[in-house]
Amino acid sequence: LVRFLCLGDICATFMATRQALSEKMGRGSRTVDLDLEPRLELLKDDRQRYSQVTRLAQTLSNQLAQFTVTQKTLGDAFTELSLKTPTLHVEFGVNAEAQKFLSKSGETLTMAINAFTSDLNTLINKTIEDTMINAKQYEAARIEYDAFRVDLEELNLGPRNTGTLPKLEQAQKNFQSQRERYQKVRDDLSVKVKLLEENKVKVLHNQLWLLHSAVAAHSTSCHRFLEHNIRQVDEHLSDAPSWLEES
Repeated sequence: LVRFLCLGDICATFMATRQALSEKMGRGSRTVDLDLEPRLELLKDDRQRYSQVTRLAQTLSNQLAQFTVTQKTLGDAFTELSLKTPTLHVEFGVNAEAQKFLSKSGETLTMAINAFTSDLNTLINKTIEDTMINAKQYEAARIEYDAFRVDLEELNLGPRNTGTLPKLEQAQKNFQSQRERYQKVRDDLSVKVKLLEENKVKVLHNQLWLLHSAVAAHSTSCHRFLEHNIRQVDEHLSDAPSWLEES
């Protein structure tokens, strides 16, 4: 009786609410899109995993930033001791240069990690989130479509007479309208998900290689600098006479 009394948006809202509750209780008949819905589930899983990676990368950036500050401070301390301790001028000086160089290189790596997390945040919180908003709209359209579909199926199972035929015809029109709306929302979302999948791969491809290159550049430059420093110290110490030789 309520189905026949409700009109317009009120009717659609009531039927959609009833359909949603019925599905939650495990009794509702639900339309399943075997192509789109698995892609949406994968997208949700990707968003969760990317969010975790972003949080870890940001933690690494914060810790590295603190580490580079400590390195620079240590380098300054070594420089001061180098000036105040003539007998260990070279040793303190070499360590001062090393810590300052490592700190500077670490700052560059920190900026690269921050750029990585920034672009991932944009991908997660804007690009993917925008698609997930459309997915919620799709789900709402799907529920309404199923509500009118179930309503039509129930009327088709009932008696057909002069009193029920007009209601059946109206239910058929409502169902057709909802099916067209649902199909349009579904097709639009499918296109958006496809574009997102392509954009996601492109963005991650670029950002992952940039991050890897930054880490490699940091490691390589630090290694080369330290090797060069060691060679210079070896040459200096090999040329310096020992205390016995001076005696």
